[in-house]
Amino acid sequence: MRKLMTLVLLFTVSVMSFAQKNEIKALEKALKNSNFADAKSAVAAADKLIGNLDDKAKAEYYLLKAQALYANGAGTDQDIDNAIESLEQLSAVENKLGKYKYRDDAEEMKKNMMSSFLKKANDAFNSKQYSLAANRFEKVYKMSPQDTLYLYYAASSAVNDLNYDAALDYYLQLKDLGYTGIRMVYVAANSETGVEEEFQNKESREISIKAGLHKNPVDEKTKSKKAEIVKNIALIYVSQDKTDKALEAMKDAREQNPDDVGLLLSEANVYLKMGNMDKFKSLMEEATEKDPNNGELFYNLGVLSAQGGDNEQSRKYYEKAIEIDPNYVDAYNNLAVLILEGEAAIVEEMNGLGMSAADNKKYDELKEKRLDLYQEAIPYLEKALELKNTNIDAAKTLMNIYSALGETDKFKEMEAKVSDIEAALNGN
Repeated sequence: MRKLMTLVLLFTVSVMSFAQKNEIKALEKALKNSNFADAKSAVAAADKLIGNLDDKAKAEYYLLKAQALYANGAGTDQDIDNAIESLEQLSAVENKLGKYKYRDDAEEMKKNMMSSFLKKANDAFNSKQYSLAANRFEKVYKMSPQDTLYLYYAASSAVNDLNYDAALDYYLQLKDLGYTGIRMVYVAANSETGVEEEFQNKESREISIKAGLHKNPVDEKTKSKKAEIVKNIALIYVSQDKTDKALEAMKDAREQNPDDVGLLLSEANVYLKMGNMDKFKSLMEEATEKDPNNGELFYNLGVLSAQGGDNEQSRKYYEKAIEIDPNYVDAYNNLAVLILEGEAAIVEEMNGLGMSAADNKKYDELKEKRLDLYQEAIPYLEKALELKNTNIDAAKTLMNIYSALGETDKFKEMEAKVSDIEAALNGN
């Protein structure tokens, strides 16, 4: 009886192995005929019996399974996730065996899958289907984990989709990986247009230069995205009312990079988001000490000071921003606004005067003071309009000032300018 039971057991195993081989043959046949529906059915049947295969047979099966599920790019998202997992299982089995019979086929398949999904991801992003883009960029990253850039793209897509939970997960992965996003960019000027163009690699640029199509090659490193990642992690925590985690994330980053002005500004933005204006201002001032030639920092301090009612200090910051960057349009605009804010108090005082001789004298003095404000604001408004010729607010303000000053020719000129700008903005 004991011998009979052993024979029955052996017979059962043999039947199962035979059934497994039949399923693999059916799978191979379906793939050969590009019949992916049948191939997928064969996979479902074979999966139940895979435990009976040896490692060599498993390696072959995992490749066939991936091909069936991928279906030349026509598989569902879940199918493709499973195809990626199957290729990972193939890699694990071949590493165990120390033999790589199917590695080249698997790598070629991964390459095709990445190319297909990368195009789909870019198409989805460009058409503002951000959820789909995030999902597809993540798949590309899973196929090639060393290409962390695609995980960054997945995070950016999730942010655009307002899916902050998914974005936070991606950003935390990037942080743990130490991702910086720094890469070398190979640029050369187009020989005909003179416009700088980027190449995928140094070799392709050299070929174009030798052909005379490009000239003046330049190698440039992109800026680190570390500060942006930490900032976004912190801001997402703030949006989730997890301010302690937000500040902890920023503190860790600052301790690792104490001289990174970008991280300092990111922390300042967190406090701004939290409504802590004193801490925001303190950090911004610290940033100006670390980066004294950054006009934007001084401009932001000017805005902050104006909001706090300190117009004198605000004006100094705006002037400093212009000193650093003479083409800072917003600084010119805000200086003019700051100056003209004094008009309201003058007009209020004028309206409160009586009809006495003393009041009439005071009225004339205030009127002159008001005109002086206009004269003081004009250069800043004119410069703002010069730097940005579609600056409708500056043009309208100048038009009104010239009218008040009785400068008819300038008023008419600016009135025509306003009409031109409005027509351009309305597409007429």
